[in-house]
Amino acid sequence: MSELSSAAQAVITASNCAGSRIVQLHIAAALRAAADQVVPEQLEPPCGEAEPWPQGYQLMRDAQWEKCQQLRSEILAIAAELEAQ
Repeated sequence: MSELSSAAQAVITASNCAGSRIVQLHIAAALRAAADQVVPEQLEPPCGEAEPWPQGYQLMRDAQWEKCQQLRSEILAIAAELEAQ
């Protein structure tokens, strides 16, 4: 069994169920569900469809979108690590 990243280890430690494969899989499923609810997968940033947004606002929205998608990726990476363990 390989070592977990510090993020995945923190999740296991918080669960107080270290060593339980079933619990790890349940936690991974919960993380995936949370990512889907909190930061739904969105392939491209939102844009003003009915009326174009001012460029500065669009740049701000793009930056927010990138941060959200990065957060989603980090959560899903922890889930994948727990599943692969």
